Amino acid sequence: MSETADPPITFYRLQGCPYCERVTRLLNEYGLEYRSRFVEPMHSERNVVKRVAGVRTVPVVVDDNTGVTMAESANIVDYLESTYGEGERPDAAAAGAGGDD
Repeated sequence: MSETADPPITFYRLQGCPYCERVTRLLNEYGLEYRSRFVEPMHSERNVVKRVAGVRTVPVVVDDNTGVTMAESANIVDYLESTYGEGERPDAAAAGAGGDD
């Protein structure tokens, strides 16, 4: 049955979004299973994200393991690090030091 079960984390994202890529890198780094749901490019048409998180911005993560639904990449990164991380990541200083690209 586990072969057909959906991953516990659903990740709402936009193609080419640097904030979404930041979350993607961390999900992959921690080896977390997740399902990507790509959303509409037009902000006003992101109704699925609005229904799930109450906002139309991405990224948004829904973690069925903990019951958490969260938006904003910095908050998601903090959440993933505190929930699934095991100490300091090698790229943590670089990830935190950079601004918007």
